Formats: sequence, C-alpha cells, structure tokens
Amino acid sequence: MRKILTYAILASTLVACGGNKKSENDSLIKTEEPNKFKELDEKARQIFGVLEIKESENNPITPEKIKLGKMLYFDKRLSKDNTQSCNTCHNLDTYGVDNKSLSEGNNGGLGGRNSPTTLNAALHIAQFWDGREPDVEAQAGGPILNPVEMAMESEKAVEDRLSGINEYVILFKEAFPNDKQAITYDNLKKAIGAFERNLITFSKFDDYMSGDDNALTEKEKEGMKDFIDLGCTACHSGALLGGHMYQKFGLFNDYWEYTKSKKVDNGKFDLTQNETDKFFFKVPSLRNVEKTAPYFHDGSVTDLKDAIRVMAKVQLNQDITENQIDNIETFLKSLTGNIPIELKQQ
Repeated sequence: MRKILTYAILASTLVACGGNKKSENDSLIKTEEPNKFKELDEKARQIFGVLEIKESENNPITPEKIKLGKMLYFDKRLSKDNTQSCNTCHNLDTYGVDNKSLSEGNNGGLGGRNSPTTLNAALHIAQFWDGREPDVEAQAGGPILNPVEMAMESEKAVEDRLSGINEYVILFKEAFPNDKQAITYDNLKKAIGAFERNLITFSKFDDYMSGDDNALTEKEKEGMKDFIDLGCTACHSGALLGGHMYQKFGLFNDYWEYTKSKKVDNGKFDLTQNETDKFFFKVPSLRNVEKTAPYFHDGSVTDLKDAIRVMAKVQLNQDITENQIDNIETFLKSLTGNIPIELKQQ
C-alpha cells in the first residue's frame, strides 16, 4: 500500500528567562493516506501479469545458440544480394520494427503487411498477422526464402553460403555439438529463435505488476482504469496486453473507413479460405506500442492517439473523449521497456 506519512510539526522550544515552554503538540503524530487505487491495483493484477522468458521444449536456450542466433539476426549475407538481414525490418535500435508501413525487400518490392516487432514475439500464440507459423523458430525461416523479402533461392543455397564462412562453421558446431551436420536450415531457425526468445522487454509496468504500487503515476493508473472500463482488455489482456488470440478487425464498423487503408485485407481468410476468418488478425501486443508506429496490419495509422480513437470506434463502437484518449496513451507509454544493450549491439 502506498504510504504517505504526514507529521505534525513540533513547536519550537521557547527560551525565556532561562525557562522552557513546551508546545501542546510535542508528540509525533503519524497519519496514513488511503490508497484510492487499491481496487484497481487488485483488478489489474488479475487481468495482466509479469513477462517471463519462455523456452521451447524442442529448442533449449544455450549461450552458444544465442551467440549464433544474434550473428545470424544481423547478417545481411542471409539475403540474395547481401542487402537485407532480420534486423533490417526488425531493427532492435527502434524496438524491433523499421517504422515503415510496409518494408522493402531484397529486390525493392514491398511486403504485403506491416512488419511486427520481434520484441516479446516469442510469447505470442503464433507468428505473423495471420498466425501461419506456430513459433519464432518456424517464423525465422520464412522471410529468408520469401521472394519479396530476403529472396534466397532455397534452404540448400543458404546452407551452402554459410558453410563457406569459417566463423559459421565454428559457431554452428559449438551451438549444435551433437549434430553430425551442424549447418542446417533447421538449426539456423533454432539459433535465431533462441536469440529472439531473449528479446523480452521489462518496464516499470512489470514493477507495478510485481507489487510496487508506486511504479505507475496517478495519470498512468487513470489511463489503465479507462483502458479496463472501456473493455479494451477483452482482447488486450495478459502479460503482453495482447498476442494471445485472434479477433475480427472491425467488430462494429468497417476498419478501412476509419484507418483510410488503401487496400482491404481479408486477414486469416486469405490463408484458410474460411468465411468466418474474414478480417480476423492476431491481436497485437501493446508492449512498446509507443515506439512501434505505424499501426495495424497495414501500417495505415501513424499516430498513437489516432490508433486509440480508431480502436474505440471499430472494436467497441464508442466515441471516446480526448481526455480518455490522453489517459490511455499515457498508460500505454508505461509499457515501454528496455532492450538489453548486449542484444542490440552487433
């Protein structure tokens, strides 16, 4: 409980003619201000949670894998013309994104959807906006072979290129000492996945969730209260404030009418061809959202306040006030964490 102690001031000792006169209030009085957010604190800790690094049963994290995965993550030699790396679109200096609506690939073409952040991605229910890959290991292999992205011809072409680099011969053997053939595309994915599983960003919000009532300011708590009361937590709950479910974008209104999107994206429908999946996307995590503009699957909205306003209208059918928007934005900024410097540096 947040404690604010107030003390009565002891009256000064009056000295006159060699005698002392005591104040009537010569004892220390201690009072306690009640925590007006106590109920909110308890409720929030039930809805959200603290981030934790999550390992894969099929890919135990080791220092050797992380070292190899980090080198691969930053290496442009994984692209056809040595121009693109994972970090090109998922720049760790800018919170795992490139701050572009759509990212440019090896051949100059643009991807079809906004590049989501790799930070905390290992904790998501699945990867990509349509959830087509189950984990970060599976996701890591996709862009390298994608003709619009890194454009490598085949898994074998990647393996052959890496096998010709002596440093990789050594690092793969250290990371996978029991494999007769250490340089494989599967091991590449495991190494990058192990590295990405460490890209967890803790913030003062986690201090608050761990019991420090003073970690958030009153305005941040007011924004959190608005966030909860409006119903945002129907999708943006849990330790990530999202990332754990799929939802239709445009529950009450067509999203493109408010985002001004140039193209109407059918979401998971394009993958499954199930009519019930039309306009469904993986709910993004709101961790570091302050830093990961532009927003939504197509990067159609650049301002966080505008994104909050759009979400309230198309998902909750509410026209919220500017004060609510300002409060919620302030709360969301408390989710901005820190990337360990040793992970950011090449």
